[in-house]
Amino acid sequence: MNLIAGTLQRLLVRREVSPYGWFLGFGEAEGPEVHLPYGEVVGERPAVGAEVEAFLFHDDKERLTATLRKPLIKLGEMARLAVADFHPSFGFFLEMGIGRQLLLPLKQFPPERKNVWPQTGDELFVVMKHDKEGRMLARLAKIDDFASLVFRAPTTWMNEWREGWVTDVFRDGVFTLVEGGVLGFGALGYVNNASMNHPLRIGQKFKARITQVREDGRVSMSLKATKEIGRLEDADRILAFLKERPGGAMPYSDQTSAEDIQRRFQLSKSAFKRALGKLMKEGLIRQEGNWTRLIAPESSEQTEENPQ
Repeated sequence: MNLIAGTLQRLLVRREVSPYGWFLGFGEAEGPEVHLPYGEVVGERPAVGAEVEAFLFHDDKERLTATLRKPLIKLGEMARLAVADFHPSFGFFLEMGIGRQLLLPLKQFPPERKNVWPQTGDELFVVMKHDKEGRMLARLAKIDDFASLVFRAPTTWMNEWREGWVTDVFRDGVFTLVEGGVLGFGALGYVNNASMNHPLRIGQKFKARITQVREDGRVSMSLKATKEIGRLEDADRILAFLKERPGGAMPYSDQTSAEDIQRRFQLSKSAFKRALGKLMKEGLIRQEGNWTRLIAPESSEQTEENPQ
C-alpha cells in the first residue's frame, strides 16, 4: 500500500515525537511513514498503537502530511467547492474543509473572456486529480463527470423557478447543474444567451425558469419571466420611471432605437413596446413623437431634452 496525497487512509499510530506530533504507517512493520502534526488533530489525542483515519496532503514545504480533519473532496471525486482566493499567476484556490486550499489552475479558463471567470464565494464543480509530482490539483468537472450522479428532471418542473450553478460557459450559452432538493444531486440544464437578461459566469448561483424538459432528462432554462409576467413587471418599471421624471415625460418611445432602450432600461425593444402598449391601453400614458408622457392631472409639458 502507498501513502498518496488526496486519499483517506486507515493508519496505525506508530510513535509520538514531541514537539512535532505523531508518525503513522501501515501496521507496525517498518515502511513508509507520514507525519501527523499536533495541530492537525480533531477531538481526542490519538494513542500510540491505535488506528486513525487520516487524510493525506502536501504541506507548504511539499512534505506529505496527515490530518484528522475530514475533506470535502478526495482523489478522483467530484465536489462543489467555494472559491476562497485568486492569484493571477496560478489560478483559483478552493476551500476543501481541512484548513488548506485546493488549486484550480488558471489554464482551465478562457484567457480572452475574463468576464466569465468565477469570483470569491462562487461555487465550482471540480474533480480532484494529481499533478506530475503527485500533488493534489483540481480540474473543472465535465459533462461525463456528472453522468452517474444526476437524475432525469421530472416534467412537473415545467415553468418552475429553480436554483442552479453554472458549470461551464460557451459562446452561445451556459451549462448548469440544477439543484435537485429532495430528489438528489440535481439535473443538467442549459441557458441560451437569448434567455438571459444578464450574463452568467462559471460557478455563479442563479435562479431561472424551466422552459423545457427534454426527452433525455435535461432542461432548458430562462432567466426571463413569461411574456405576460414580464410585460406587467416592465410596465411597472416604466411607470415608476415616468413618475420620477420632471413633468412625467421621457424622451423614449416605440420609435427609440433598440440600443438606447437596452442601455437605459435593460429591455429588448419588443419587451419595451409591449409594456408601453399595456400602459397606453390602460390610459396611463400617451406618445408624442419620440416622447412618452403620463396622462395625469399633475403632468405638465416639458421641453425636449437629450436622453439620459
